[in-house]
Amino acid sequence: MNHIWTVLLLAIFAVAITSGQFMGNPIECWMPANFPATHVAYAKSLCWVSNTYYIPLEDTIPTDIKTRQEAEITYYQWVPVILLFQAFLFKFPNLVWKMCNGYSGLNMDKICRMADSTMLNSPEDRTKEITNLARYLNKWLITQRNYHYNALIRVRERVSNIFCFCIGKKDGKFLTGFYLFIKLLYVLNIVGQFFLLNAFMANDYHIFGLELIRYLIGQGDWMPMPKFPRVTLCDFEIRQLSNLQKWTVQCVLPVNMFNEKIFIFLWFWFFLLAILAFFNLFLWFYYILFTTNKTKYVRKYLRINRELNTAFDKKLSQKFAEEYLRDDGIFVLRIIAKNSSDMVVTDLVYAMWKVFKETHCAKKRENAGMEDIEREKLNGSTHFYPNGCA
Repeated sequence: MNHIWTVLLLAIFAVAITSGQFMGNPIECWMPANFPATHVAYAKSLCWVSNTYYIPLEDTIPTDIKTRQEAEITYYQWVPVILLFQAFLFKFPNLVWKMCNGYSGLNMDKICRMADSTMLNSPEDRTKEITNLARYLNKWLITQRNYHYNALIRVRERVSNIFCFCIGKKDGKFLTGFYLFIKLLYVLNIVGQFFLLNAFMANDYHIFGLELIRYLIGQGDWMPMPKFPRVTLCDFEIRQLSNLQKWTVQCVLPVNMFNEKIFIFLWFWFFLLAILAFFNLFLWFYYILFTTNKTKYVRKYLRINRELNTAFDKKLSQKFAEEYLRDDGIFVLRIIAKNSSDMVVTDLVYAMWKVFKETHCAKKRENAGMEDIEREKLNGSTHFYPNGCA
C-alpha cells in the first residue's frame, strides 16, 4: 500500500489539482467596475502568484500590513508539488530496497519471479524449476558464510545475534537486518508525513482528523476550516506613471474546496497506513527475534512432506533452520511465500532439506566411518537413528 497505491493516489491528486489550476479558473476576484478585461485578468494572475490572505467576513480588515502578511495563505499554489514530493517519499524506501538488496548476493526480485513462474508450469517442469531454485539458494547460503573464524568474527556474530542487525553479509542477517531497516523507513516516513503537512499548512495537522470527527459528532455539521478558505483578500499595487495605486479586492479560491477534501482523505489514509506500518514492523521483529519462530516455520513445511517422523529428523530440522538457513534463508522463504504461494515454499523447503540432509549425513560418514555409525546405532546414540543417516 505504501509504495504502490499511495504513490498512485498522490499522483492522481496532483494531476487533478494541476489540471484545475491550469485548465480552469483557480481564482476569481471581485474587481472594481472600471477595470477593463485586461486589468481584471492581470489582477487575478497577480493575486494567484503573490498569495492572498484570509480575514473572516465578520472581522474588520486590519490596516496594519504586518497583520495582513501574517494571515497570508502561501500553500495553495504548491499543492501539486507537495503531493508529488509526498509520493516520492513513499516510494523512496522501496527504491532503496531495490538498489541495495542485491548487495547480499541474491536478487530478490528475480528469485520471486522464478518461484512464481513455477506455479504455471507442468508437473515435470515445475519439479525441475524447483530443483534449480533450491540448488541456487543452497549455493548462495554456502557462499554467505565465514569459514575462517577469529575473535573479531565471533564478537561480530555475537553482537549481531543480540541486536538483530547485520554487520556483514556472512553473518546470515544482512537481508533480514536491511529489510527491518526498510520497514523502519516506512514507519518514519508515515510519521514524518504528518509533521510535513503540519509545517506546510502551519497548523496542527497531526490532530486534524480527530478535530473533524469531534466537531461532526458535537455539531452535526461540517467543521469550518480556515486553513482552506474559499473567500480571501488580495492586495496589489498598480503603477501609473508617477502614481502608485493600491487596491484590496475580494477573491474566491474554488481549488481550496478540492484541497480541503483531499487533505481530509489523506489524513485518514495516512492514519490507516501508520497503524499498518507499525503492526507490520512489530510482526517482522517478532518473526526474527524469536529463534523458535524460525524452527517452527521450517518444520511446518517439512511436516507437510512427512519429513519429521523420527527424533533424528526433528533434531536435524532445528540445525537446518538455525545453522544452515539462518535468518536470511528463512527471510527469503517468507518473501517467496508472500509473493507466490505456500505450495511453492513447501516444495522448495523439501528440495533444500534433502540436499542439506544428504550433505550432513555424508560428512558424518566421512568423519566417523560406517563402523562408528553402526556402533552408535547399536548403543542408542542420540545422533543416529534407523531412519536417519542410514
